[in-house]
Parts: sequence; C-alpha cells; structure tokens
Amino acid sequence: MPSSDPPKNADLHPKSFEDSVEAIESIVSRIESGELGLEESLAAYERAAALLKTCRVELSKAEQRIVELSKAIADAGKSTA
Repeated sequence: MPSSDPPKNADLHPKSFEDSVEAIESIVSRIESGELGLEESLAAYERAAALLKTCRVELSKAEQRIVELSKAIADAGKSTA
C-alpha cells in the first residue's frame, strides 16, 4: 500500500544546495522503492525536477563567482608585476 505520509519539510523548502541534493536523493529513493503510487510518483518527480532546477541555478552562480574571483586574482597579479 502506498505511503500517505506528507513529504518531509526539508523536501518542501531546502535551506541550502546540500539540502536540495539530499531531498532529491530522498525522492529518488522513494520512487525507486515502489512505496509510492503512480500519482504520488509523478508529483515526487515534479518536485525533484524543481529542486534540480534550483540546484543548477545555484551551481551556475557558484561557477560565475569562481570565474570572477579567478579574474580578480589574475588582475591583481598583473598590477604587482
């Protein structure tokens, strides 16, 4: 019988990138375990997709910060040479 437990609070509003990844992993485990019915699986999949989108945005921001920091370091090295 499928579980009717509400999603964990962490799944609803993760506070960090790491929490989002953990929530995605939890959702995938629940889907793969077969504990969810079809409709619950689809809803869980949609939630995981939304979390994944958020993770991609956060990774993109982190990558941009690294590029900016690397440029600043390179520019600082040029001005002291």
